[in-house]
Amino acid sequence: MTTPRKFRCAVLSAVKHDYVARGVALHPRFELCVVADDPDVPAWAHERNQQFADSHRIPYLRDVDRALAEFDVQVAVVSPEAERHCGLSIRAARAGKHVVLDKPLATRREDADALVEAIELAGVRFLMWNRNFLPAVLHARDQITAGAIGRPYAVHADFYFAKDAGPPRGSRQPGYPPIDWESHQIAAHIDGADGGLGREPMGELAVEGIYPLGYIRLLTGADVRRVFARSASFFHQAHADNGVEDLASVTLEMDGGLTGSIAIGRIGLASHPSGGEIKLHVLGTAGALVVSESRPEVGVYYKGQPPKEARQRRVAGENDLLLADDFARAIDENRDTVLGVRAARAIFATVAAALESCRSGDVVEVR
Repeated sequence: MTTPRKFRCAVLSAVKHDYVARGVALHPRFELCVVADDPDVPAWAHERNQQFADSHRIPYLRDVDRALAEFDVQVAVVSPEAERHCGLSIRAARAGKHVVLDKPLATRREDADALVEAIELAGVRFLMWNRNFLPAVLHARDQITAGAIGRPYAVHADFYFAKDAGPPRGSRQPGYPPIDWESHQIAAHIDGADGGLGREPMGELAVEGIYPLGYIRLLTGADVRRVFARSASFFHQAHADNGVEDLASVTLEMDGGLTGSIAIGRIGLASHPSGGEIKLHVLGTAGALVVSESRPEVGVYYKGQPPKEARQRRVAGENDLLLADDFARAIDENRDTVLGVRAARAIFATVAAALESCRSGDVVEVR
């Protein structure tokens, strides 16, 4: 029996979500070999990269091209500031490396299109990191595939993250300057509240929209054609100061006559005991599904429990391991991943259309 080959990985920046690289490394077929970034990134980024490299006992190079050329790597795991996602991924693809990318795919349409072209021209595999292999989501997919609710015709996703994002809205005193987005996100890295790390302010649709839209795509297989959206800066001062949403709703017109919708927001830690209300509703011609994304979970309560500690805790979830396994099999079999570059581009386009709809108040075509 032939032993499956191992894939050597270069981590191209770990300044945003280092859990992506850690998730890949959980799988026995992937080995982190080097961390790399460009020499002109800020000092805080070099420090964060060095810390990640030291924690994994691998070298850190301030030279991306050298790391890709000299360390015999087959995979690039990319997680810099959001504006740099496509640039580093394109360089990796042109060097013949398979790519795992943190969310969001891009901040500009032309960057997303250039990444699709680079991935397909190089013939490498691409995985957009996602949550599609959580147990409850897989169960919903299996029920739909088995015909348990007939033909789906409508789907809704609630995706409310119970996470703080700095001071609550209304807390800034008169005369105080607005919160600077990038500085705020850099500082927020300590407690994991830096989902929108980058120079350009990003609201929850751009930062987290991939998750509910990824679920809907997995469960229906349908593309979104038109959207209508509304948004507000309701909870957090940083969002309000920078003109981006922390709460939004989107209605989706989809292929095959399907209707979809999402309600999404970062609603603050005090709003929920375990990270947020994340739920899927699927209506079919023969029944319906209501699926809580967090299940299975257990409740943990004890005397003296810290107020910020989650009461409900997920169990039996292997999302990261399953994502990495899907990626390895995609490389082996020369096939697409569970969320490949074309699907990621489609989700990016849906989010872009939703944000345009929020600004204009009109229905917007997805393109």
